Amino acid sequence: MKLLKNGKTKDVYALENGNYLLKLKDDATVNEDGNIDPGGNTVGASIEGLGKTSLRMTKYYFEKINAAGILTHYIKSDLEDTTMTVLPASQFGGKNGIEVICRLKAVGSFLRRYGDYCTEGQNLDYFVEVSLKDDERGDPMISKEALNLLGILNYDEYDDLVARTRQIVKIIHDDLADKGLTLYDIKLEFGKIDGKVALIDEFSGGVMRVYKDSEWIKPLELGEYY
Repeated sequence: MKLLKNGKTKDVYALENGNYLLKLKDDATVNEDGNIDPGGNTVGASIEGLGKTSLRMTKYYFEKINAAGILTHYIKSDLEDTTMTVLPASQFGGKNGIEVICRLKAVGSFLRRYGDYCTEGQNLDYFVEVSLKDDERGDPMISKEALNLLGILNYDEYDDLVARTRQIVKIIHDDLADKGLTLYDIKLEFGKIDGKVALIDEFSGGVMRVYKDSEWIKPLELGEYY
């Protein structure tokens, strides 16, 4: 087993059979103010038990999404070892890849950018944005046209990505609603497996903002619902 990447919230290993092993950590990302933030680019907090909690959520949602017939990289997980085995996937955009953000309500960076035109918690109706995974440049947002122009995603791939994102997020939104919770926004990652668009990465309280009534639920607290 060979270490390929030491990431912010997980390490990636190559297995001898060609699959990958992801080892989830107890680390969480923070924003410029040092507060825990799913949109943050810096690891600034370690929360005991967060890795195992994140893996429980990851297993739960990937199994739901796989059951819905949506292609993902997920194979299996080991909760005791906080690892999951996944299929190899190529990233859009080369080494760093892209992130797909689906926004159901105005909060976070969307509110900071467009606060003159919206109010906190305003409905956004599954609005999808794409950003480049580039910490040095602050994960800049990128348009459909620029993605095509730069050879990262063509128009058909982009439309497929948006449709899959909304389908996946609807599954998660409805599941959270059954728990009495409200999904505000979520980050997803996609790649290609055998030439087909597939959901990759993980699910956790660190990649989504979930509220109960008007209160944000912190990542570890969210895990208690699973």
